[in-house]
Amino acid sequence: MTVVAVLGAGIMGLPMARNLAGAGLRVSAWNRTRDKALPLEADGVVVADSPAGAVEGADVIVTMLSDGDAVHDAISAAAPALRPGQVWAQMSTVGVDAVGRLAALAGAHGLTFVDAPVQGTRQPAEQGKLVILAAGPRAARQALEPVFAALGQRTLWLGEDGAGGAGTRLKMATVGFSISMTAVVAEALSLAEGLGLDPDLVRQVIAGGPLDSAYFQAKSKAILEGDFTPSFSVRNAEKDTRLITRAGETAGVRLDLVAAAGERFRRAEAGGHGDEDMAATYFASFDHGRDTPRAGT
Repeated sequence: MTVVAVLGAGIMGLPMARNLAGAGLRVSAWNRTRDKALPLEADGVVVADSPAGAVEGADVIVTMLSDGDAVHDAISAAAPALRPGQVWAQMSTVGVDAVGRLAALAGAHGLTFVDAPVQGTRQPAEQGKLVILAAGPRAARQALEPVFAALGQRTLWLGEDGAGGAGTRLKMATVGFSISMTAVVAEALSLAEGLGLDPDLVRQVIAGGPLDSAYFQAKSKAILEGDFTPSFSVRNAEKDTRLITRAGETAGVRLDLVAAAGERFRRAEAGGHGDEDMAATYFASFDHGRDTPRAGT
């Protein structure tokens, strides 16, 4: 039986650990705020007091943390219990610049490093329908097969060099798309409201036509109903816009839409919406904020 350690039990990591346990794997989990991980005990997950306690005896280590520094700190703290040959699936969104540093940390401890960020938010994580963007040695894939099968609907293998960060580079492009799309939806609804119309009219025009999508429906519904339960928070989206624009700068690619989306997220966060779903970028359109969209007259 594959033994898996999950470091990070937040919006994404908690349902991922739950799905791993549900697939019959032995799972231990650690989270900086331990109480947030305790619900996993009902699923048979052992909640550890430290990263070292979580990784001891694990075949596969999964990291799902906020950024590269948090990942580096967690693995460094786990060092006393690490052993050569463990497979480390680094599944957080850390940005291109951080991958080499993390791969070097893996090498220093004899870990097999796999760059494997995921495309998807809370709901796909809960449903085990993430898309995994992976790069790492072919020899690691057997150990990862039951892990990735429990977490995702599909794994796209992009090469055998985890340190090259092909998964992270692709994640920058795909998460940039979803972040920019969210800002576009929010701006369209807020403009309709500002022009004195019921913003639901925008949804009615787009629904069923060539511009419609499940993503548009989900984000417009959240805005129109004022339900900003986080699937992916404003704060995390803003962090990702910085990683994406940095990746673009390094590659000599201008990313005007992502940069503008970042400005919106910063305004929304300054307005107190940092922990809400990134659809709350809607509030960045108004100087004095809104509680929910107002129907037109």
